Amino acid sequence: MTRMGDVLAGFHAAWEFESDSVLIRYERGIRTPKLFQALGERRIPLEAISGVTLTPGKRGTVVLHAEPRPGADPLMEAAAGQLKEGCDPYRLVLPADKETLAEYYADELRALLKRDDEPAERFLVPAPEVPLQFKAYDGKASFDGRTVNFRWFWTGASSAKWKAGDQSFPVSELTGVEWRSPEVFEGHLRLLREAPPFQPVQADQDPAAVVFGLGYGPVHESLPFAAAVLAAVKQRGATAVVPAVAAPRRDPADIAERIRHLGELHQAGLVTDEEFSVKKAELLAEL
Repeated sequence: MTRMGDVLAGFHAAWEFESDSVLIRYERGIRTPKLFQALGERRIPLEAISGVTLTPGKRGTVVLHAEPRPGADPLMEAAAGQLKEGCDPYRLVLPADKETLAEYYADELRALLKRDDEPAERFLVPAPEVPLQFKAYDGKASFDGRTVNFRWFWTGASSAKWKAGDQSFPVSELTGVEWRSPEVFEGHLRLLREAPPFQPVQADQDPAAVVFGLGYGPVHESLPFAAAVLAAVKQRGATAVVPAVAAPRRDPADIAERIRHLGELHQAGLVTDEEFSVKKAELLAEL
């Protein structure tokens, strides 16, 4: 790179070239993809890039694309190829009149890359910062760096999830995540465990999964969440990312509403007498 700190600005983002990395700053605006706004900025080490291309874009544009090395970025690993082209954080779209300048930077980058196509042994790009949370269709997911919590919504959760109760999954018990984009049918986030019991095929029946829906679990919220969990799982032998925070006491009105809904499931025959008594006692203990 000729000068450290050179900047190439395009639509929705600007790339700052440094001796060992590319700092990508995403714009904030109505037309900027929400995922970019959620990411804010990302520093991509050159060792996390396997190649660079420059191709014609749509409507008088060119696209500079850094190809991420497999296994280097938790966000791209969690996405597993499901991101739409316009939401790819490694694409920089530029006006066609910047093609010569873009080609110059592409050549400069290529000269610095080691062209290592082998999967990285560890994540090289920082994961989104915790704590993180989002609302799915059937529950609220939260992650503090150590534990993933699912709290079910009585309006959306299946009877199977209500029977199982709210869930907490320490990172030490997880092996990975399965993210299915909310923009496709049956979108969900499922936590993968080392020795799970029988795992239902349908995510709406699995207490280790939350289901997405229209307006629930959007990409810009659920994907960074999945990436942060995936990164923590891979680094679970290290010190926790954040200190544990004591769980707040539950709202009595919320407990009463959950007991009421549990009673409806009991009357409908979806919950046995024993299950009703046990779960009711658990809820009352949270007051």
